[in-house]
Amino acid sequence: MATAMIKALGAGVILQALAIGAQGSETPPPAYQLAAYQAGIPSEVLYSVALQESGTRLRGRGPQLVPWPWTLNVAGAGYRFATRADACTALLVALQTVGPKRVDAGLMQINMGWNGHRFGAGAPPCSALAPYKNLKVGTDILAELRAQGGDWINVAGRYHRPAGGAPAAKYRELFAKHLSRVTGVTLLASNP
Repeated sequence: MATAMIKALGAGVILQALAIGAQGSETPPPAYQLAAYQAGIPSEVLYSVALQESGTRLRGRGPQLVPWPWTLNVAGAGYRFATRADACTALLVALQTVGPKRVDAGLMQINMGWNGHRFGAGAPPCSALAPYKNLKVGTDILAELRAQGGDWINVAGRYHRPAGGAPAAKYRELFAKHLSRVTGVTLLASNP
């Protein structure tokens, strides 16, 4: 199991993977499994990116993060809303206030300026908050990045910051921790 997972994740030169005991694993929820399957990517990768992008502890407590669909990042500040309606209102205000390239929305934190068009021509901005559609756009982006090459940890770094650098390196480290939690395999990211 651990060897197959490491192989599926693209262990290659960039990724060092060490299986340390039976840490257990976590099965991604069905929506992540379906979206990942349709895009041809591992559901563990998709779920781990969502954990990094929109993860929160329910009611502010609990041992583990879960992705939250009504999450926004506005000019570098994260916001989580109790309802889709509240998130939609905030999204519309943010788009007018700071502009679309400084607003990320939903489970996968899709940037509205660079990728908002992926929700459909003429689609209202709040369609980015529809969980299944947001997952679909996120999987499309991940699949495109993977087609450019690299293992999944480096793909995740480019998902966060295509230009790379220190922000992408930090993201790779955090993503690897989430992926380790989900797969039950300790993964270490090194610089590309």
